[in-house]
Formats: sequence, structure tokens, C-alpha cells
Amino acid sequence: MPFGQEMAAPDRLETEDFLLRPITAADAERDYAAVMESREYLRLWEQSTWPADEFTVAENRMDLEKLERWNAERAAFTYTVLDPTETVCLGCVYIFPTNRSAFDKAEITAVDGGRLDEHEAAVYFWVRKSRLATRMDEVLLKALRKWLDSDWDLGGHVFVTNEQFAQQAQMLETSGLRRRFVIKEEAKPGAYLAYAET
Repeated sequence: MPFGQEMAAPDRLETEDFLLRPITAADAERDYAAVMESREYLRLWEQSTWPADEFTVAENRMDLEKLERWNAERAAFTYTVLDPTETVCLGCVYIFPTNRSAFDKAEITAVDGGRLDEHEAAVYFWVRKSRLATRMDEVLLKALRKWLDSDWDLGGHVFVTNEQFAQQAQMLETSGLRRRFVIKEEAKPGAYLAYAET
């Protein structure tokens, strides 16, 4: 089912380690705490100056209002990752269509043939810095792979990270996924790497 109003997206993913549900503006303070704790590596992941040291909760709420609107419009999907008590934000998951304009403007090189648009969705995720030591990112990736295959009606998907976020790139390299595409966006020094199931 293509992205759009008719697309059915799961409301949640619940495991013993975390709860995943659509993000809302009401999550601003929890999300902000995770973002600011992780800001150094998020800048590598984003290939931008976001979030700035002066970033505020109010600015974060505005960002989440946009993401909440996209969720409602089925244009893209963003999920907050919460601890089982639903009081601490552990990270975020973003599911974008591969026909979004950012990909149209990028230089995309296939590693082993194929086209990015053969995969309907690009999945990005991050875990707050303090949870990397406990390998929460690996736990999340494993759960996402199963969830996307079993609960989503997508025509394929890729997981995307930036090569400069070496920790996540290495995790994806050793997870059993295969690197399929290198994506270079204008004015960004690091390339994005896209991985898919083998």
C-alpha cells in the first residue's frame, strides 16, 4: 500500500524493553531530553547543526507538531521509543517514502544493482546516547526488522544511516543486513548508507 491516507500503519510495538508509538507534540519534553543528551552524534547522523546547543523545548514542540501532522496525513511516520513505564524517551524511529524530494535531489549509487525506488520506505532510527552502552540500538533494530516484515504492508524498505555516525553504521554492517545504496546529498560531507535484508 503506497504512502497516503489509505495506508494502514501500526499504532504501536510493545516489547519487554520498550514501547514504540506515534510521536505527538505532548512528547516534547521527554523527546527533548533524549535529543539534547545525544546531540553530538545526532549532528553526525543528521549531517547538520541540529540540534543547536541553544535548542529549546518550544522549538522541539514545533518540530513534533510537524511530525504529528505528517503521521495524520500518512505522509511519513515518526514513532517515539519509550521505556516500559512510558516516562523516558529512548529514541525515535522515522519511516519515510523513498519518493520524497530529498532522494530526488541526491546522488544515489547502487552497490549491487537495483534502484532505491524498488523499496517503498526508508527507515531511520536513533537511540539516546546513554542507552548505546547497553546495546539498546541492537535490540531496537532486531525488533524493527521483525515488525516491519510482519505488521507493515510495505513494498520493501531500507535502513539508512550516515557513514560519519560510525557506531550505527558498524552495527548495521554486522547485523546481517546488506549495504545496497550510497546516498550523497548536496552540501553534506558524509554519505548516507542504505541497508536491506539479504
